Amino acid sequence: MNRYIILVLMLFCAGSLSAQKDLNLAQAIEIGLEKNYNIQIIRQSEKIADLNNTWGNAGQYPKLEFNFRSSNKKDYNESDDFIQNSLTPSIDLSWTLFDGFAVRIRKDKFNDLAALSKGNTIVAVESQIQLIILAYYKALMEQERLGVSKTIKELSEDRYGNEKVASELGTKGSYELLLAKNAFLEDKSNYLTQQVNYNNAVRDLNFLLGVEESTKYIFTDDFMTQVMDYRLADLLDKMFANNNNLKNRYMQEAIQKRDIEMARSNYYPRVSLGAGVQGNQFIQKHDVAPKIDTKSHNLYANLSLNYLIFNGNANRRALQIAKIEEEISKIQTDDFKHSLTNTLAQNFELYQLRKELLDLAEENKLATEINMQLSKEKYESGSINSFNYRDVQISYQNASLARLSAIFNLIQSKTNLVRMTGGILSEF
Repeated sequence: MNRYIILVLMLFCAGSLSAQKDLNLAQAIEIGLEKNYNIQIIRQSEKIADLNNTWGNAGQYPKLEFNFRSSNKKDYNESDDFIQNSLTPSIDLSWTLFDGFAVRIRKDKFNDLAALSKGNTIVAVESQIQLIILAYYKALMEQERLGVSKTIKELSEDRYGNEKVASELGTKGSYELLLAKNAFLEDKSNYLTQQVNYNNAVRDLNFLLGVEESTKYIFTDDFMTQVMDYRLADLLDKMFANNNNLKNRYMQEAIQKRDIEMARSNYYPRVSLGAGVQGNQFIQKHDVAPKIDTKSHNLYANLSLNYLIFNGNANRRALQIAKIEEEISKIQTDDFKHSLTNTLAQNFELYQLRKELLDLAEENKLATEINMQLSKEKYESGSINSFNYRDVQISYQNASLARLSAIFNLIQSKTNLVRMTGGILSEF
């Protein structure tokens, strides 16, 4: 019977492990960019901008229409009632030959809008990659924290077991046993809480990836990052050259210039062509007189020129407003560059600080780990009491958790720097 239960448990564990998927950071990013809903929506918006970017939408080509008009009339009078029908089909072509270069200006603006849409997609992809990176390493950190909590729980469990044996043998009193039990229960509670934290971190990652929230993984990347020696001047050069948010600001300035050009085009004359063919059929039926049925058709081609002389200075105001809006756009760009520079300097300094904090955390964790090993031997030999041993355990736990937080903070700062300097797409 016991063998049967063990076999069932082994099969259950094997099934649980097989349901987990290996996942590294590159795979997570690939899945997230493919399935994330926000990215899908932004890519659809990019398609709309591409569809609008045509010469036809800019007004380059003529417009051809088929028109049909029917007129019917019944006339009652004293001498002779009659019915009158008139049918007028036509094919009409209208073509603006010149409108102050507005067609070319509109097409250039559509080009800029399409480029801006692609730029917005790139920014959204960068943002999504950054979120996935942090969510992936957050899950790794919570997994490592779970390992630390498990280690502390097992040590407390061993200590509690030793205290129970000693109490049964009468070598120690119930006070030490209660202290050991309280410590074990506290550590077990922390371990269970950390399991929930880890599961929530995985759910957050699954949400960003656009997959089922219950999906489980075996994370194959190490919870560590390569420490880089950055120079602020180099980072600034890269940011001004490659930051995609800044590129979008420049594109918005270009679009504003198109509005100025469009406002200037209103000062030019308009030349348009109208041509077509029209048919006419006139039918008149009298009660007394003979029926009248006449058919005709005509061709026409008209060239018109329109030049606006005065409209209450509306064109002048439109041009002045466009120029003011261009100045506003330039000011906004300068403000954005200033903000980026300030943020980059802060992130750079924070990265330098977090590098040093990680070194300190590594040293502290190593020291507390050695101290805990020595204290465990001393506690088992009776050289130190349970109070001292518990203090050492807590110090080791705090140092281990602080080290994990220091690693994650450094990853976060590095990711911010890489994204601000436009390298997140190439590096990840």
